[in-house]
Amino acid sequence: MPPKKKAAGKGRAPSKRQLAEEFPPGEVLTDTGKKSWKLGAPIGQGGFGLLYLAHENSAKPVGADAPYVIKVEPSDNGPLFSELKFYMRAAKPDRIQSWVKSHKLNVLGVPRYWGSGLHERGGKRYRFMVIDRLGTDLQKKFEECGRRFPRKLVLQLALRLLDILEFIHDHEYVHADIKASNLMLGHSDPDQVYLVDYGLAYRYAPDSVIKEYKEDPKRCHDGTIEFTSIDAHKGATACRRSDLEILCYCMVQWLCGRLPWEDKLQDPLYVRDCKIRSQENISEFMNQCFSSQDKPEEIQRFMEEVKSLGYQDKPPYEKLRSILQAGLKSIRAKDDGTLTFPAVSGAVSPAAKKTTKRKKAAAEEEEEENEADGQPIKKKRVAKKKEVNGVKKSPAKTNGPKKVCGTGKVGDAKSRLVEMGTQTSPGLALRSRGRPKKTSA
Repeated sequence: MPPKKKAAGKGRAPSKRQLAEEFPPGEVLTDTGKKSWKLGAPIGQGGFGLLYLAHENSAKPVGADAPYVIKVEPSDNGPLFSELKFYMRAAKPDRIQSWVKSHKLNVLGVPRYWGSGLHERGGKRYRFMVIDRLGTDLQKKFEECGRRFPRKLVLQLALRLLDILEFIHDHEYVHADIKASNLMLGHSDPDQVYLVDYGLAYRYAPDSVIKEYKEDPKRCHDGTIEFTSIDAHKGATACRRSDLEILCYCMVQWLCGRLPWEDKLQDPLYVRDCKIRSQENISEFMNQCFSSQDKPEEIQRFMEEVKSLGYQDKPPYEKLRSILQAGLKSIRAKDDGTLTFPAVSGAVSPAAKKTTKRKKAAAEEEEEENEADGQPIKKKRVAKKKEVNGVKKSPAKTNGPKKVCGTGKVGDAKSRLVEMGTQTSPGLALRSRGRPKKTSA
């Protein structure tokens, strides 16, 4: 049963949604195929849904090694219903396996859909979906690595994402919300990455008929503000080039730590205009983000190729792969199937360092003003910095703005995905785009 329609006259304002009620371990859910699933412990929660470990129903309790997760929401909520459409059409195990075999892949980073249905408890109805259990999200890894990924790793991730996007696009969908927090490493194979959260997935070509470009002011800026495509900023529905444009922004951020427009994420028009300028002069955009000796030429070539695509054009996936492979070759590396995340121990983040500098500058400015007014100068006592592994570290963490390859501060109010198997849930909170976030796997 689809979610209830919005009341007339309320535009895009979401209706009030119910909060999810926690089920006890051992609760049995039966999907539409009459298959029973047993819930284990809840491993995450968000605004409107819960995520549980799960296994096929048996007399044994569900353990920590459960291979599945079940996402549960009150049936009147919309996000999970929207995500189900994609999973049911494109992510059934036999369909994914057929694609893997025909394209000679080892694995495809799309979670497999195992079942779904409705469940009643305490007079309330809940919708649920069963998918593969996954591991740590890439955003967590990004933070652990000091908000920098090495070039080889970025190119490896991009190659895997190209495989995923080609599959999604071939099945008439675009994802529209690619970002590190929507990418998760495999639970049993951490060298594989999976794209999750299909709450914004859009069927751009129903029955193979591609939709025409049309701007809708009500849809402007949909997605995650720092990565969303120019098409989305203008209110046009997502297309294949939109996914690839988003991937470009992700690659740049993973390499340099920060996108130039992250200083004003609260101003979507500013972000849109910055992205338009970056596309008009990709070379200058790369100069903003990288020093001349660190500039990855393959990323610029990739962006130029994506820029040349029309709204309805099919991307040249093989050509894009060859560009990324050439980038690996230029640094004398190859995709060896292993994702290596460098450990950063005891390092102070660039955000913390620059915040400290700003505070010091502000204090000096205040002292100069006091001296000019003839007031006695009160010097603040500054706590000595401790050294950890030979790196000076501030005695307390700062929540100051992040600043790596741009200026200003980050207004990022989004939640991010975390490891499936901890106390917080991947993708069940709100996006910083002015409306409730859709759920993710």
